[in-house]
Amino acid sequence: MTHTIPARAGRREWLALAVLALPTLLVSLDVHVLLLALPRLAADLGASSVEQLWITDVYGFAMAGFLITMGTLGDRIGRRKLLLLGAAAFGAASVAAAFATSPAMLIAARAALGVAGAVLAPSTMSLIRTLFRDPRQMGLAIGLWGLCFSAGAVIGPVAGGALLAHFWWGSVFLLGVPAMVLLLVAGPVLLPEHRDPHAGTPDLVSVALSLAAVIPAIHGLKELAHDGWRPLPLASLATGIVFAAVFARRQRRLEHPLLDLRLFANRSFGTALGAMMSGTLLIGALMLFITQDLQLVEGLSPLGAALWMMPAIAANTVSFVVSPVLARRFRPAHLIAAGLAISVCGLIVLTRTGTTSGPATLATGFALIFLGAGPLVTLSTGLVLGSAPAEKAGSAAALNETSGQFGFAFGLAALGSIGAAVYTSRFTPPENVPAAARDSLADAVAVAQHLPADLARALLTPARAAFVDGLHLVAVISAAALAVVAVLILRLLRHVPPTGRAESDVDTRTDLDARRGRPLPFGHPVDRTPR
Repeated sequence: MTHTIPARAGRREWLALAVLALPTLLVSLDVHVLLLALPRLAADLGASSVEQLWITDVYGFAMAGFLITMGTLGDRIGRRKLLLLGAAAFGAASVAAAFATSPAMLIAARAALGVAGAVLAPSTMSLIRTLFRDPRQMGLAIGLWGLCFSAGAVIGPVAGGALLAHFWWGSVFLLGVPAMVLLLVAGPVLLPEHRDPHAGTPDLVSVALSLAAVIPAIHGLKELAHDGWRPLPLASLATGIVFAAVFARRQRRLEHPLLDLRLFANRSFGTALGAMMSGTLLIGALMLFITQDLQLVEGLSPLGAALWMMPAIAANTVSFVVSPVLARRFRPAHLIAAGLAISVCGLIVLTRTGTTSGPATLATGFALIFLGAGPLVTLSTGLVLGSAPAEKAGSAAALNETSGQFGFAFGLAALGSIGAAVYTSRFTPPENVPAAARDSLADAVAVAQHLPADLARALLTPARAAFVDGLHLVAVISAAALAVVAVLILRLLRHVPPTGRAESDVDTRTDLDARRGRPLPFGHPVDRTPR
């Protein structure tokens, strides 16, 4: 069933957004509840440490590897069709994971969930571009969608903890099933179909090259985050870079490439994509330090830690909803830079935390970081989608998601290594303590559980102090880097007008940009750059 999309969205389009946003929330939530369930499912299934690692990581590998392919495939065969196929696959894989009887079965189910997740993310974003033709409404829709995605990261531990308190470990995988059923029922009625009428046949060699580029690179970055800068992870990362170069060269030669690299000719597109990756690298990776501090330094349970993170979600809610509204009056560059300044203030607050300061200071800093991140996420995503032609919205959405995956992985590798280096250099454990306590604060806490109270206290006090020192240094580095990103955005996106500016104003500005040699919006009538 299809319907004509009005110039301004009505009730039907906003209902369609709800259908798209709820599964997004639950997919994000589903990813984060796994860590809570891992100890119980590992004991129940008899999973080895290597198998536990695969259960945790295979989802991210599969999702990152197939994002580009699935985003472009949606442009070719139809975004609604692909979204419904992905929803059906995600629901089926969730049930398989919930009732897995062996580690191998669970790993396979998690891999299938990753492939289905690679379908859902770009398909939902590209359909938002189709549903909301008015730029102002599209900005608000993107803000609401992004809010659901980020909220799942914090709500996940709360929902997962409640389920695990009353049901078996497989129950956490069933959270997304009702939402997928809703999407399968309401999707054909509320969602429009859209495809690129001139798309060619997918190039299978390009698909293989994209997988060979993304998966080794993500794997290398994850291993660097876990084990430091060692030869094998570096070789894996280098392999991914080599295949990425081969992939890019092939795309330039194909008449119908898997990924149209001409999208990067638009300065707004490339800048917004780089800003998103930088923000995810610096802000996203800090979540790991914050959750560890709440649980390992403050001694909170996963549920207690999640509750202390709720102020950040409240701030995120305000920021995601208000940013698109403010963008109607102020230039995106100014709003994003101002938001990053607020995030920098939050990072500075994090440097005032200590081992005995309590969770309030940490929660305040985290809330400021998330408050400032709203304009970056919502407005950059809007620029990425809005700068690409409508028929390339799936590819643009896939690139947006892929940049986030790489940003988060690289952030964990780089910032995680810095935090680990500070910990090991400043932590001197008591004598007769197992060597494992030197590796990380989590290991020190695990070792302390088997020691007498006095010795455990003598171990944990310096270990927690060393971890907090690492958090402070990471916060300072992130604050300095975000300040640089803000300055670059002010310069590179200064030509982008407020959302929904009158057409005559936009044309006047565009003509000025043309005369000054600045990049123009992709596909604008004045833009005669060869494609």
